[in-house]
Amino acid sequence: MSDLVVNCRGVTRTYSDDAVPVHALRGVDFVVRSGEFVSLSGPSGSGKSTLLNIIGGLDRPTSGSVEVDGVDLGSLSESQLSDLRLRKMGFVFQAYNLVPVLSALENVEFIMQLQGVAAAERHERAERMLSELGIGDLLHRRPGELSGGQQQRVAIARAIVTNPVLLLADEPSANLDSATTEDLLQTLRHLNESHGVTIITATHDPMVMQIARRQVKLRDGAIVEDSAAEASAADA
Repeated sequence: MSDLVVNCRGVTRTYSDDAVPVHALRGVDFVVRSGEFVSLSGPSGSGKSTLLNIIGGLDRPTSGSVEVDGVDLGSLSESQLSDLRLRKMGFVFQAYNLVPVLSALENVEFIMQLQGVAAAERHERAERMLSELGIGDLLHRRPGELSGGQQQRVAIARAIVTNPVLLLADEPSANLDSATTEDLLQTLRHLNESHGVTIITATHDPMVMQIARRQVKLRDGAIVEDSAAEASAADA
């Protein structure tokens, strides 16, 4: 079985802005293997968030193909895409996207409830994950009663409690101070190294770029640097 988690081939994304085409991605080839921790960086408008959204099935490419865990996203209907995201992907956004009326525990349980996991099991798994992320004493607090860093940990717990094939994080440190960002990065490093979670993050933050084991830089919709390719060339 292939260890490819993501396989993008010739991916383009063009938007029409007042009838003027905007080329967000220009023929991107991009492969991610199981267990990698990849940062996508580049200036605003470089295409990193667009690429992340296309990999996550939140947007569709204008042309080219995208496979996640061997499944061609282009062959799926919207409902099938939703199911794939539910079963195989975890998402962490800078806005956290927690449900304000639910407790931390209930927010983490929510995805498992959608998956049909029995109540006792999802409660146990959510509690264990929140404890592992250092907020086991805050289970019953709602998002408004948590700090930004604590909310981000709840969001991470929700994203990974289902054991997804892929974790996608869009600017995960954008709303955090440097100390909280350091805690977040240690959490992501632990998930990657100890649990083997495959992570792709789009970021402007040098701290996030440094902790990722592979750095990919985009400019004007194209990949201009890839540390994995550079390492392969150096070993050749």
